[in-house]
Amino acid sequence: MDTFDGKDFSEMKQIVQMPGDQSITVCDVPVPAGRKGFVVARVSASLISAGTERTATKFASQGLFSKARSRPDLVKQVLSKVRTDGVLPTIKSVQGRLKDPVLLGYSCSGTVIEVGSGVTDLRPGDRVACAGSGYALHAEVVAVPRNLVALVPSGSQIKDEEAAFSTVGSIALHGFRLTGAGVGNSVGVIGLGLIGLIAVQIAKAAGCSVIGYDPDRGRCQLAEGLGCHAVASQLEEFQAMLREIVPDGCDSVLIAASTLSNQPVTLAGEIAREQGVIVALGAVGTSIPRNLYYRKELTFKISRSYGPGRYDPDYEEKGRDYPISYVRWTENRNMVAFMDMLSRRQVSVQELISHRFSVDQAEEAFSLLSDKARETSLAIILEYPEVSHQLDRKLILTRSGKPVRRGSVRLGLIGAGGFSKTTLLPTIK
Repeated sequence: MDTFDGKDFSEMKQIVQMPGDQSITVCDVPVPAGRKGFVVARVSASLISAGTERTATKFASQGLFSKARSRPDLVKQVLSKVRTDGVLPTIKSVQGRLKDPVLLGYSCSGTVIEVGSGVTDLRPGDRVACAGSGYALHAEVVAVPRNLVALVPSGSQIKDEEAAFSTVGSIALHGFRLTGAGVGNSVGVIGLGLIGLIAVQIAKAAGCSVIGYDPDRGRCQLAEGLGCHAVASQLEEFQAMLREIVPDGCDSVLIAASTLSNQPVTLAGEIAREQGVIVALGAVGTSIPRNLYYRKELTFKISRSYGPGRYDPDYEEKGRDYPISYVRWTENRNMVAFMDMLSRRQVSVQELISHRFSVDQAEEAFSLLSDKARETSLAIILEYPEVSHQLDRKLILTRSGKPVRRGSVRLGLIGAGGFSKTTLLPTIK
């Protein structure tokens, strides 16, 4: 049992998307256990990113055929499992996964309550920012690998809700690094959503002249207040403005839009100068108009989330860091750098928070992401009730009074998760 000053914390609140009706639900679930190389933190605030989590919840609500069309990589995994395990076990495994609730969240902040063996630079009581889908969840307590945790600078004025932006901030920072832009360069930003608005501030802090475009006038006004040199909500106005400010074209272009259309990629090619660099941060259509990109000899890059280390289980889960002399900016070092920018007030995120809800109001918070929602949202903060940091985890097993029959073999299993139910138990049977 987990207790915090007498409050029973053997269970905690966590937000999930339920299978079947796809409803957003606040569930009571077991508190995650600490383990080697992991940090357990009590969450103070978590961030709902309107763009990313709208995409995630919509994907979870799709039918099997629609999911297959939008995620061919998962189809390849299923076909690979068919070749190794056979058709029927694969079908049961897929059906089992589809019946599991979807764990939501990937960016939060809180206070360390426990560290696993091998973690020597953090201790209980430290304020931290946490990242990672499947780890930095919308939950009262999270267990996160050390390389996905960044310490909030001691003595800084960073609020918990500001630290919860560390993941999206790192995404914007890594994308900007890929442009290679610096003092005096011109940077065009297409799409002024959450990540686009952070990218505007990062580029400004680096000494760049920033020109932004978004069809939403409200976001354009916000971008102007956050440091955009010029901004437009009409495409023709944007192109005319660029011809006047940067007649040779932008040195770099960041695409922070989220759309299946190829229009942002075409627009980026039109506004970039010859041999310019274009970086896609958002999920956009990537059918590159060859003649346009060929004539200008443009470089097109797709930014991989928070930076080097992302999707590498040796780095993220096993804690094997990359040497700083060879990889200067890993995803963790990007998180730390963004935290430093927050501390120095080079980046402001308070203006990006459109709504705040308590964790018990999660259903109302996520309703703002639906296509039917009339109210626009940008960054939504979930707040969690304060509890103390003491952790006392106990598991008591009692012997069954029922005798085992002679000649029979019985198996006791603790923790019947998806892998156990779909792979281990069928194999044993």
